[in-house]
Amino acid sequence: MSTVTAALSPDQVAAFRRQGYLLPGRQLLPAADFADLQATFDGLLADWIAQGGRPEHMDVPHFRHPGLMRWLLHDDVLDVVESLLGPDLVLFSSHFICKPAGDGRRVPWHEDSAYWKGRWDPMDVVTIWLALDASTPENGCMRVIPGSHDNGYSDYVPVEGAPEVFGTRIRPGSFDEAAAVDCVLAPGEYSLHHAKMIHGSEPNRSPRRRCGYTMRYISAAARHLGGRDDTFQIYLARGRDRAGNAYGDPTRPNAAWCEKYSPKNTPKGH
Repeated sequence: MSTVTAALSPDQVAAFRRQGYLLPGRQLLPAADFADLQATFDGLLADWIAQGGRPEHMDVPHFRHPGLMRWLLHDDVLDVVESLLGPDLVLFSSHFICKPAGDGRRVPWHEDSAYWKGRWDPMDVVTIWLALDASTPENGCMRVIPGSHDNGYSDYVPVEGAPEVFGTRIRPGSFDEAAAVDCVLAPGEYSLHHAKMIHGSEPNRSPRRRCGYTMRYISAAARHLGGRDDTFQIYLARGRDRAGNAYGDPTRPNAAWCEKYSPKNTPKGH
């Protein structure tokens, strides 16, 4: 455990439960660890693009690069999550969502839970959104609808027009978009959001890149009911299993996934 806890305060926990998101207003990682993650990501991004991948679609990069577990299983990260989910934790997924300068794609309004329907019981995934770059309205920061985490499975329709990160969006008019809050973050700061909360982001037409690393966790008391295919793996992050789930080895690549998917055909997951 860290010598200085990163745990959330009781007031912050209450705010998260009430609103479905939280902006703690502080750095997630020690400065040296964060700088190493930024450098690691830049290398992974260059390789990903060279292989034909779109920057927004670097989903589950830890399957190919288990060195990312250094940050996904970092005590300061898990201390934050433990504040919300308790001491027994599962790493569900991670995703570098990088919007390049000038042509970064919009993320349509959605709930993460809608993409994961049928995969967890209960569906109480918590996401840490760690800003690798400054995240502002100008470069397409995440936007949230406070208090919208009471459903999780809205009515979706196809996206029309220019390509977006996902091909469907919540049906327009089914919630109040005027209530949206911008999640403005400095590099190294983070937000938290519940899987059922409505959120999205605008395209990046600015001259500055916007990248966030989403780190997704759930209680080890939740049952994993499967996924997009049988090559998907979850990992016991802290404590003990409480639901009879099967876990991958965090020290090794997910060989079956890597063999099945290249950067060009990796599913547009969440």
